[in-house]
Amino acid sequence: MPRIWTVAELTTEISRTLSDNDDLASCWVSGEISNYKNHRPSGHWYFTLKDHSSSIKAVMFRSRAERVRFIPQDGMKVLIRGSVKVYERDGNVQLYVDEMQPSGVGALYLAFEQLKQRLAAEGLFDQERKKLIPRIPRRVGIVTSPTGAAIRDILKVMGRRDPHLSWILAPAAVQGDQAPYEVAQAIERLNRYGKVDVLIVGRGGGSLEELWAFNTEEVARAIANSAIPVISAVGHETDVTIADMVADLRAPTPSAAAELAVPIFLELRHDVEDLGARLQSGMKAQMGRKREKINSLAASGALQNPMWRIEQNRQRLDNVSTALEQKMTRFVSDKNGILKLLATQLDLLSPLAILGRGYSLTYNSEGQLLRSSRGANPGDQVKVRLHEGALTCQILTTDNEG
Repeated sequence: MPRIWTVAELTTEISRTLSDNDDLASCWVSGEISNYKNHRPSGHWYFTLKDHSSSIKAVMFRSRAERVRFIPQDGMKVLIRGSVKVYERDGNVQLYVDEMQPSGVGALYLAFEQLKQRLAAEGLFDQERKKLIPRIPRRVGIVTSPTGAAIRDILKVMGRRDPHLSWILAPAAVQGDQAPYEVAQAIERLNRYGKVDVLIVGRGGGSLEELWAFNTEEVARAIANSAIPVISAVGHETDVTIADMVADLRAPTPSAAAELAVPIFLELRHDVEDLGARLQSGMKAQMGRKREKINSLAASGALQNPMWRIEQNRQRLDNVSTALEQKMTRFVSDKNGILKLLATQLDLLSPLAILGRGYSLTYNSEGQLLRSSRGANPGDQVKVRLHEGALTCQILTTDNEG
């Protein structure tokens, strides 16, 4: 009778068989990524690796995924090293990935391009956000290895250009897994210290792998967040890193960074002496012009005879006073004429003037002006107002016909 397997026994046997196959225990597989998912918070990567006719599920645990320098994307062609095993809970055959590389392009170059595009989209490379490098720094901060060639080159150039300039070194590893963290921390320490006018951040030349710390997001954001202007000095002139793009100024070499940061002391002294001579010459010329003006004023009539100015002003005051008096006289005369004309017009309209021509006004006993004989009756007393005086009369008869 054939053996009857339990599901657990069968999956265990399949898993053991796969494990015993050396070709499947560590194999390279090429394919295209699909259904990629970064599971959070575990950090494990789950995806499907496929070609034109088949597919296999794959998983890359966080400890392995952290070593990959680029971010997988659906549709990306990759070369994977891993082992084929059975996920016994579901009975699925899976590819457990230990290493991943982009197919047809280097992993470091791909990671460089991905980070460059992302930071550019955020505006970290924009010229508008870059700070000006001070022309005459009081103290220079340096972030590099204390034992590398870069620090020696920087100090040599700085000592030649200005032996009196103060500088401070924030040591950091510039190569290896800890380098990005140490460089970023050194930049932050100098910013907290604050007594620095410009930073030189970099190292000597090397391969892309050796310069990789300056292509990381950690260092790029530390440079972007620095309140102190940063000059990047990474590698040789042909080496271009993310740090160069984010920095406020890029120097082709560490020596060139020192030249850009530090002016030549003798040139500064010459400039100061030249400015001093120009200032002294300008002051002499200004004093000469002022002296000529004073001499001109001293020779004028106003200063030689001060009373002449007073007499001139007195005469001007007399003229103004006479003109004012004449204008006031004319003004009063014109107003008197107008008043007389208005008085004459009012007099012509006055009832008293009418009475003066022989007319009279008649009022009834209630003091109302009588305009018609119908307003009075025989026997009524009326008051007649004349030009001079008044009469109290009694009406004998009335004539309504006039």
